Amino acid sequence: MTNEIRLAFAHPDERAAASAMGQSRPLDRISLRDHLVEVEIGAFQAERGVRQRINFNVVVEVAPSDAPLGDDVDRILSYDRVTEAIAHALAAERLNLLETLADRVAERILHEPQAVRAFVRIEKLDRGPGALGVEIVRTRRDLEDDGDDDPAPHPRIIYFSNAAIASPHLKGWIDQIDTGGQPTILCVGPADFPAPQIAGKPLVQRRVDLLAIEQNAWMLASKDRRCVVVGSRTELDWGMKNGQISIWAPSKVVLDAVDGPKAGPRDVLDLITWFAKEMEAVELTVIGDASPAGAPCPVTLVAPESPSV
Repeated sequence: MTNEIRLAFAHPDERAAASAMGQSRPLDRISLRDHLVEVEIGAFQAERGVRQRINFNVVVEVAPSDAPLGDDVDRILSYDRVTEAIAHALAAERLNLLETLADRVAERILHEPQAVRAFVRIEKLDRGPGALGVEIVRTRRDLEDDGDDDPAPHPRIIYFSNAAIASPHLKGWIDQIDTGGQPTILCVGPADFPAPQIAGKPLVQRRVDLLAIEQNAWMLASKDRRCVVVGSRTELDWGMKNGQISIWAPSKVVLDAVDGPKAGPRDVLDLITWFAKEMEAVELTVIGDASPAGAPCPVTLVAPESPSV
């Protein structure tokens, strides 16, 4: 028991060596120690808009090569692949949990053909008197058993202006969407009444404006029970794969984006254009408004009095 406790707090390299005992074929190991990165991460409000130091220690067990290496870097798992896995996970989106970050780093490493098992320890250095962290172990088998590898479909995105939400054709449009069989995400802007204005607090104002959009999303959802308000990318992907008509609540996706929209929430069509690009949409339909500039996909304009979308 004493040895198990000691190993629980040992460097991943030592844990990897101990857990490899008794294996029929010994595995080689490469390690990355004390890789320091400054990044915005965390679930608490005090961690938003603040960069903090994150320390990475990673050990990767790799299958020994069956052929002579010949001092050829292309025949081994390069250390660069480990640091690239960290950089890729941090660049994808702003994360709340170290556990999520560690899992994504391990998953990317284990996609390398030589990697067999990955030990990942991540610690926050600026959140208390000591280092606060997590440590995980993942194997290639975990990767293979991870379940759904089916990529998210590319949706049709439909923006409903307030005139469209008030249109008598609303139910007919939703009927067409429901029976069309195409993954679809609905978007709205804020209601016509103005959101509260907070002078001198741009970050607070941004959140208030995003919440104004979400209020209108709930108003649209209240008009038809087939429409579901969702806020995360995971929920959006699930909805597209399972035939759900989702209404985008933008706060989480916008605030968690590493490369967020340049447009503010009040520039609704620009925000929807950014979202269409993020979702790799195949079509953007705008009901009751002008065509947005710079759309990444074909745009269809529909008048509020039109019975078809």
